[in-house]
Amino acid sequence: MNYLTLNAIFLGVIALFLLVTILIVGRRFPWRMTLITLAIMLILTAVFDNIMIGVGLVAYDDTLISGLRIGIAPIEDFAYTVAVCVIVPCVWVLSERRSRR
Repeated sequence: MNYLTLNAIFLGVIALFLLVTILIVGRRFPWRMTLITLAIMLILTAVFDNIMIGVGLVAYDDTLISGLRIGIAPIEDFAYTVAVCVIVPCVWVLSERRSRR
C-alpha cells in the first residue's frame, strides 16, 4: 500500500467524522477558526517538513509516494496536518455539546 492510498483511507474516515459532527452541531461548527488554523499549520508543516527532509532526518521511498511535492516534502506528508486540524474542532464541539446536557 502506498502513502496516497493510506492517506485517502485515513482522510475519508476524518471526512465522515466531520460530516457527522456537522449534522449534529449544525451552524455552531467553528469554520473560520478551523480554516485559519489549517492555513497556519500547513505553512508550518511545509517549512519544517522541508527542513527535516533536507537535513536527512526523514526520507521517503520514492516508489511509495505520488511524486507531488511542496518543496521537497511529498504531498502525502500534509494529510496528517489536515486530519488533526479537522478532528480537533469536531471533538471539541461534540464534547462541549455533551457537557451542556
